[in-house]
This record gives sequence, C-alpha cells and structure tokens, in this order.
Amino acid sequence: MELTYFLKGIIIGFAMAIPVGPIGILCIRKTLTEGRLRGLVIGLGAATADLLYACIAAFGLTVISDTLNSQRIWIRLVGGALLLFLGVRIFRAQPKDPKIHINGTGMLRSYLTTIFLTLTNPVTIFAFIAIFAALGLAEGLSYLSATLLVLGVFIGSTLWFVLLSSGVTLFRNKLDINGLRWVNKIAGVLIIISGFIAVGSLL
Repeated sequence: MELTYFLKGIIIGFAMAIPVGPIGILCIRKTLTEGRLRGLVIGLGAATADLLYACIAAFGLTVISDTLNSQRIWIRLVGGALLLFLGVRIFRAQPKDPKIHINGTGMLRSYLTTIFLTLTNPVTIFAFIAIFAALGLAEGLSYLSATLLVLGVFIGSTLWFVLLSSGVTLFRNKLDINGLRWVNKIAGVLIIISGFIAVGSLL
C-alpha cells in the first residue's frame, strides 16, 4: 500500500515538470552550451524545489503555505526581476567551443539559483495541494506515506529533466559556435519574456 504513494508521487512529479517554462529553457540552454551535466544540475535544482513545495502540501504545513500566499506578490516580483536579469545576461553571453572541456565550477551556484527561481512561483504549492486533494492524498497521510509521496515527486521531476537533458545532448555535437550563439539569443529572449509575464501577472 505504501508503495502506491511512492508511485503516485513519481507520476505527479513527472507531470508537474513536463511543461517547458523558464527552468526547462535554462536546462536546454545549459545542456547545449555546457554539456549534459550542467543541464542535470538545473533539473536537480528544479526537482529539489518541487520536493520542498510537495512537502508543504503533503505534510499540511499551512503556516508556511499561508505565509507564501500572503507574500506572493513580492516573491513573484523578485522572481520576475531575476528572470529578466538572467535573460539579458544569457542573451549577451558569448558561447564557448563545445569541443573544449568545461570544468565543474559554478555547479552549486547553478543548483541554488534554480531552486530559488522555482520557489519564486508560489502557485506551484497550490497546484500540488489541488492535485493531492483530487487524488485523495490530502487527508490522513501517515508520515511514512507522506515521505514516500514527496520522495516520488522528487524522483519523477528529476526523471523528466534527465530525459530532457539526454534528448537535448543528441543535438549538442551538431552545433558550432554560431549555432550556440543563436541558442543563447533565443533562450535569453524566451527567459526575458517569462520575466515580463511574471511581473505583468501582478498588475
């Protein structure tokens, strides 16, 4: 019976991660320009944020969810501003030759930045609450059941980003410097648009 919660969590986490928003764009861009490991780090950051929000929903931490809801305007504003900053930075970034080995510096920064970006969308927590309620997972969960559920969410979300970065990797070796430059331009524009949408949603 407990295994059912784990499997449901995997399905929920996978489904929640599929829509390609700014984090998905970042994962694709990092994979194309810096390699699969960089893309996986972005995905791991997003999955960690999903895990945190799933914990709030599954364990019924209403104090935290109410606080996030009351501060959602400022949270979205900060997240939107950060997306605009990242979008401009990516748009102006000069690509590196994909044949040159890229070292592992900045992995932790990419991971933490992704967590922060994902957490600046507090709507996610209410999406988890709604999904858990719709599937009858919102009431009477034991600590073991809730733990297995949120662990499944983390694994499901991570699984999507593993598949995404692995699929994108197939195209990486086909890109030259000019192609990577266009990747930066397109990703930058899309992330800037996401930032404007995040800020505009507050108006």
